[in-house]
Amino acid sequence: MATKAATKAKGRAAKAAPPKAEKKDDMYVWEGKDRQGKKVKGELTGTSEALVKVALRRQGVTPTKVRKKPKPLFGGAGKPITATDIAIFARQMTTMMESGVPLIQAFEIVGQGHENPSMQELILTIKADIEAGGTFADALRRHPKHFDTLFCNLVEAGEQAGILESLLNKVATYKEKTESMKKKIKKALTYPIAVLVVAFVITAILMIFVVPVFADLFSGFGAALPAPTQFVVMISNAFVNYWYIIFGSIIGAGFLFKEANSRSIAFNHAMQKLALKIPVVGDILSKSSVARFARTLSTMFAAGTPLVEAMESVAGATGHVVYAEAVLKMRDEIATGTALATTMRETGVWPNMVVQMVQIGEESGSIDKMLGKVADFYEEEVDALIDALSSLMEPMIMAFLGVVIGGLVVAMYLPIFKMGSVL
Repeated sequence: MATKAATKAKGRAAKAAPPKAEKKDDMYVWEGKDRQGKKVKGELTGTSEALVKVALRRQGVTPTKVRKKPKPLFGGAGKPITATDIAIFARQMTTMMESGVPLIQAFEIVGQGHENPSMQELILTIKADIEAGGTFADALRRHPKHFDTLFCNLVEAGEQAGILESLLNKVATYKEKTESMKKKIKKALTYPIAVLVVAFVITAILMIFVVPVFADLFSGFGAALPAPTQFVVMISNAFVNYWYIIFGSIIGAGFLFKEANSRSIAFNHAMQKLALKIPVVGDILSKSSVARFARTLSTMFAAGTPLVEAMESVAGATGHVVYAEAVLKMRDEIATGTALATTMRETGVWPNMVVQMVQIGEESGSIDKMLGKVADFYEEEVDALIDALSSLMEPMIMAFLGVVIGGLVVAMYLPIFKMGSVL
């Protein structure tokens, strides 16, 4: 009876005790000797020094020195890791493996040669995880911020099928084309915004510091100023007296827009749908989403990923809520046995040419090639639209700046011209 009571008491104590916090893996630097007696060294993740030594012995390494890797001062030394860094990493790994370099050695070469310390640490961490017995795909999944589902799934498929080099090459090509398109779109949209901001700053400087000087000069004329000059002086007075309200309102509106766009899903979706209605810009966003859809689905098909499973990654890769919702709707229809081309036609968002190409691909059994051709076509269309937008925006911006700055100059000199004609 006493034993039973003690067991129950222990059980209650175990239930009442708070769960232990899971230990976080740290990076350890190690040195040792392999089976041939050669000195080797590297890095390995683990929860303790003892477990790292056990992992090394399993790999045939006799550890002589194991210590925790010191963290960089002030919380981190490198630049943030960008999508371009990931694309370059995929291409470098592809080149190494196609050249016959073993996977671990490829990680060592690529990691040690990277200029960004943050990316270098990421690559060497992945290498250490693989050395500890994990797979390439599992090591990537531990860093979801940098490696999306598509990347991890293709690497896993390549490992299982023994065609890792081929699928890494497809991943690298996909990442390069996607990032190239994003950069072109950002460049096309950033240029006019930057010019408008500069124009506003220059106008504000003129209104606050230059126009008041002219206004003091004109106050001694003893005659009514021309209407354009009066209008400019009135705006200048508003800038001088309420500049903190004007600038505060603009900065506040920008901050609120950014916060609402990042925090409110409904607002973000509404802005994305509104952007599709903007002339030229809407066409660029629409065709770039179609291109990303085709490129991603083509890559997934080539890797042998089941269609229903692939649609989740494809939806996230489209980059626009309208097309992402259409892809998820298609996924549900495909799961019931409906053909891909039929589901695309029913959504009503895909161009007729894309639907027909997919239908031909389904009938001929070459859907990945057809989707690749669709992606190539629409990427060229996006390039042409961006070039057209840039060519159109340059003269429009120059005309706008000419009207604003020239208008201010003319308005300030009109009273002088009028006084000269009277004299």
